[in-house]
Amino acid sequence: MTQNPTWLPPEVYAETLPKATMFGAVFFTDERDQPVQLRSVYLVEVHPWQWPGGTAEAGERPWETAVRECEEETGIVVAGPPRLLAAVFGLPGAQWPYATAGFVFDGGRLTERQIKGIRLDPGEHSEVLALPLAQWRPLMPERDFVRLEAAMEARRTGRAAYIGSWDWEV
Repeated sequence: MTQNPTWLPPEVYAETLPKATMFGAVFFTDERDQPVQLRSVYLVEVHPWQWPGGTAEAGERPWETAVRECEEETGIVVAGPPRLLAAVFGLPGAQWPYATAGFVFDGGRLTERQIKGIRLDPGEHSEVLALPLAQWRPLMPERDFVRLEAAMEARRTGRAAYIGSWDWEV
């Protein structure tokens, strides 16, 4: 049996593929369906307002990442089952050398009491806000606002969104 001359062992082939990091996040609204977001203390120019979430650790699945990060960043323990609102993809850029693939899950609606009870990690976030969708536009880069609109539409329609252009700045 002759081997295909372009065939590579899996470990060699894997090194030729694009690399990506993966994240999981939880999207909340308040009782008036206003998006709830956290003010970043370390990515202020890139992503000033964020959802609870972060990069997956080794061996972790996106839902597990979202639940862990949400609890670490807010004190809120999200119950399942997971409901996917959006899949997010971004190409690498000058600020980050890898592509980004993420999964945004629906955390539901928070009461005013739950929002006031959020325990922010001061090393990550300084503030939590719930605002009408239009009021978020001037507070964030356009690509983040597009992602926010897509999450709201997915929540409204029950159809998960695909955000395929959440690229890092070139």
